[in-house]
Amino acid sequence: MVTKLTLQLLLTTLILTTTKTSASVFNNVTCTNTKTFSPNTTFHSNLKTLLSSLSSNVINDVRFFHTTSGKDSDKVYGLYMCRGDVPFALCRECVGFATLKIPSSCPSSKEAVIWYNECLLRYSYRFIFSKMETWPRYKIEIPMGDPGLLQSRGFYAGLRSVLNELPKEAAVSLSGFNKYAVKQENASVSVTLYGLAQCTPDLSAGDCRRCVDDAVEELPKACCGGSIGETVLFPSCFVRYETYPFYQHSGASASITTSVNGGRNIPTHVIAIIVVLVVILVAISCIGCCLLWIKSKKTRKASDRENLVLEFNNSESLEFDFATIEMATSMFSEDSKIGKGGYGQVYKGILPCGQEIAVKRLSKTSGQGAEEFKNEVMLIAKLQHRNLVRLIGFCLEEQEKILIYEYVPNKSLDHFLFDSKKQKQLTWPERYSIIKGIARGILYLHEDSRLKIIHRDIKPSNVLLDNNMIPKISDFGMARMVDIEQIQGYTNRVVGTYGYMSPEYAMHGQFSVKSDVFSFGVMVLEIISGKKNSCTFESCRIDDLLSYAWNQWKGESPFEMLDPIMQESYAPNEVEKCVQIGLLCVQENPDDRPTMGTIVSYLNNVSIDMPFPMEPAFFMHGRTRRNSAEHQSYSGHSTNHSFSSSVRPR
Repeated sequence: MVTKLTLQLLLTTLILTTTKTSASVFNNVTCTNTKTFSPNTTFHSNLKTLLSSLSSNVINDVRFFHTTSGKDSDKVYGLYMCRGDVPFALCRECVGFATLKIPSSCPSSKEAVIWYNECLLRYSYRFIFSKMETWPRYKIEIPMGDPGLLQSRGFYAGLRSVLNELPKEAAVSLSGFNKYAVKQENASVSVTLYGLAQCTPDLSAGDCRRCVDDAVEELPKACCGGSIGETVLFPSCFVRYETYPFYQHSGASASITTSVNGGRNIPTHVIAIIVVLVVILVAISCIGCCLLWIKSKKTRKASDRENLVLEFNNSESLEFDFATIEMATSMFSEDSKIGKGGYGQVYKGILPCGQEIAVKRLSKTSGQGAEEFKNEVMLIAKLQHRNLVRLIGFCLEEQEKILIYEYVPNKSLDHFLFDSKKQKQLTWPERYSIIKGIARGILYLHEDSRLKIIHRDIKPSNVLLDNNMIPKISDFGMARMVDIEQIQGYTNRVVGTYGYMSPEYAMHGQFSVKSDVFSFGVMVLEIISGKKNSCTFESCRIDDLLSYAWNQWKGESPFEMLDPIMQESYAPNEVEKCVQIGLLCVQENPDDRPTMGTIVSYLNNVSIDMPFPMEPAFFMHGRTRRNSAEHQSYSGHSTNHSFSSSVRPR
């Protein structure tokens, strides 16, 4: 049987080989859809000229180049940057690939960025030179490896050392290539960590350091779980660490062909194909062995766990044994309990390495069975974002189903919004920051992650707040993963919390990203007003929050709905903008609601034109509602009432 270590070494060999021999290691492309152009326009012509200019200027070892094409409103700004250690020929090939792929991937976007392992390329309708920008962003993880290593102090001590040094070294350009730095550190006797950071050379030293610092914040620096390799890609910088030397220490150029048998050169693509075929054959053998092992294992009643392992290949690195969780929570003592939800209890625990955790122990009689549990593990483990709660691991033994999250000390947003004493702790700047953070988290779920996730239960009790009041979206038990191209879906099991559900979902079982947008809009209005939406499944009273907000907006007095505790300590333009965004999100027709990408652009731009909202959904038209059965749903660390109803889609 081929061991896991052997497979990992082979995969590492593949990565090393393709890194040195091919510039076609594509990572991601992000298109900004808020500004678009039509084919055969002046802007389109200028963009073609710009991309041609970028490609043709990869000469004389030029690893960074920026230029413009056109003038006035049709002017296009563009740049490319190659990684500091890659050979010049590889740099040229990578930029060539990028200039071919980006127009086909973003055929009508006025702004886009594409990342390869060896280079990045971006263009925009606006000035982008010498500006530090961290959005859009993309993250790559390799969550394989020995669980013991990923939970060891040595691994994270080494990782902290690497990540702490990279920002300042990149800023002062110690490597000899402008704004580029590498760092390595021993994680154990047999494992070395390698890190790399680079900024676009047009940034100042201060901006470069801030950019790399922000990227480093997206990476884990404390145990447990984690990955043996991660990459964070920003438009202005990127950071990467691995457990193998993925960069060339000297930065010297390397040949893109390999010499064998007395100097006979084999083309790069042939080598890559051979290596890929070998790895695929080994992987198939390993999968076959693993399946036989799983089938033969009858010593424990763990069929749910076996299904989980089959569907989620990296579950071993996230799995905790029940004894460890019992010890961390003092045998699930009452003193450790921090919350109760419809699916069970939530406890605070401390792992042997000292990390604080939140333990969600599902009750045996809860509505969430193996499917929901499996759904939550598989989804959250693949999602990594500053504004999403981080899953550390899970436990599935006998009748126990347990999820282990990072511990978020300030509990959930509703603890502050709807508590007369704690409300005062939420100033307007904090509320505005929370709104923006939640928007970024939902945008990541909808557009920026490798998956397309519809949460289906966005509400204040599912938004946790850390020590710095940074919001983290939680509770993915009801989330649905859909195809990237899928516009909407239907279900005959409507789940969630009424008052935050869009009308098309509550009444017809039709869900889409616009369902989450509706929920976000309700929450924005709650954050502004400090009042809870009073809609129930039966009806909406005349004084419910959406009606109240709409009346204030129509009466041109949006500040009347502002939480009184803020008095004069608020920015009027920000409040007015958020009220308008909230009302745009809760419009009855899903097509009229903005996307999360558009919402984030509204929040990030000081002066931007927004459409006038139409009447909110559920606004007093005498609609009748069908009855429903209420139940509680887990919501981070708090208790909330939700409903689950069987509704036949129309």
